[in-house]
Amino acid sequence: MSEFRKLDDIGDVKGKVVLLRVDLNLPMQDGAVTDLTRAQAVAPTILELADAGAKVLLLAHFGRPKGERNSTMSLSMIQGALADVLGREVMFVPEVTGDVVKQAIGILPDGGIALLENTRFWKGEEANDPEFAKAIAENGDIYVNDAFSAAHRAHASTEGLAHLLPAYAGRSMQKELEALQKALGTPEKPVAAVVGGAKVSSKLDVLEHLVTRVDHLIIGGGMANTFLAARGVDVGKSLCEHELTSTVEKIMDAADAAGCTVHLPYDVVVSKEFAENPASLRICNVHEVAADEMILDIGPQAVEALADVLKTCRTLVWNGPLGAFETRPFDEATVSLAKTAAALSKEGSLISVAGGGDTVSALNHAGVAKDFTYISTAGGAFLEWMEGKELPGVVALYI
Repeated sequence: MSEFRKLDDIGDVKGKVVLLRVDLNLPMQDGAVTDLTRAQAVAPTILELADAGAKVLLLAHFGRPKGERNSTMSLSMIQGALADVLGREVMFVPEVTGDVVKQAIGILPDGGIALLENTRFWKGEEANDPEFAKAIAENGDIYVNDAFSAAHRAHASTEGLAHLLPAYAGRSMQKELEALQKALGTPEKPVAAVVGGAKVSSKLDVLEHLVTRVDHLIIGGGMANTFLAARGVDVGKSLCEHELTSTVEKIMDAADAAGCTVHLPYDVVVSKEFAENPASLRICNVHEVAADEMILDIGPQAVEALADVLKTCRTLVWNGPLGAFETRPFDEATVSLAKTAAALSKEGSLISVAGGGDTVSALNHAGVAKDFTYISTAGGAFLEWMEGKELPGVVALYI
C-alpha cells in the first residue's frame, strides 16, 4: 500500500465543512458519562480543524439502536461531556442528512463544532447504503476519519463517505496506523507477540497470522492450557478446549515452518478453587498439575525466561493477559512481564504496541500503560488487524 492521507495534506479548511467520523461510544451509568478516554482521544483532531476555521460536523455511533431512533441512545446525552473535554461550545443537530443539517451549517460560525445524531438511527449506516452516504456527503466538503475502533466495519460513515469526498486520517487514526505499521507492517526484528486470554477459538486467526510474522509467540491465559494439553500435558480442571488439539498442532507446525518459537510455560500457578489468595495455591511444574487443580497463571521461572526473551527483541505486540489477572495473586505474571516490557520501551530498546480491552485493563492495573510505546483502545479493529485483515475504513484513506 502507498501512503494514507493525513490532516497535513488537506490545505486551507477555513469556511469548509468537515465531516469528521469519531468514536464517541462512551460508557454511561445513570445518564452520566463514566469514562472520557474516547472523547479525549479525538479532541486534538476536532480542535485542530476548528482552530483552522473549519465548520466541524461530528459523525458517531452510540450503542446498537438497530436502525431505529431510541432516546436512550441519542448522542445528545454526551453533548455536555464532549463540550467539557473540548472546552468549547458544541451544537447538537438531531439529524445526519438534509435541510436540518444544512440550516445548522448556516448558523455555525467558522471554527464552530456540531455533533450530529447517532448514525446508527438510520438503517443505511450499517448497510453502507450508497444513497445514505451520498445524502450525508451533500452537506460536507471534506471527510476525516478519526475512529480506528470502527474502521473494521464497512459502514456509510466509516467507509462509504471516504469515496465521495476528499478523505483523510485524523490525528488519532494517524497515530494508530503509524504504531501498527511499526509493530507488524515493517517491524524492527526480532519481533515478539504476547497472546493471552481464555480461549484459543476466539484467536485462531490471530495465531495463524502471527506465526508467519513474528520470531517469538508467547502464549498465556487459558489458551496456554489448550496448547499444553495438545502437547500431552494433563492440565487437571483447568479451562481448556480439548477439542482443538489438532488445530493447535497445525499452528505449532506452521510456527516451526516459519521459524517462529512458541513459548509455553513450564512452571505454573495452580489452585483447587478460583478465589483470591486461596489456601490451595501452589507453584509447580506443568507435569505436576493434580487432577483436581486449575492452572490460573504462569509461574515465576517461566516469567523470568520470557523477560529474557523480550530483552533480545526490538518489537512487541501484546494482546491478552497471561493469567486470571482480575483475581490476586493470578495477576503476578502479567504485571511482572508488563513491567519488563515497559522498562525496555522506556529505555528505547523495544517498540511495544498493546491493544484490546482486557490488555488495556491489565496494563493499567500493572501501572505501566504510560510507558508502552502505543496502546490501542480499539477492540475488534485491533484484533482484525492482528489477524492480518484489511480494515475497510483504513483502506479507503490510502492514496
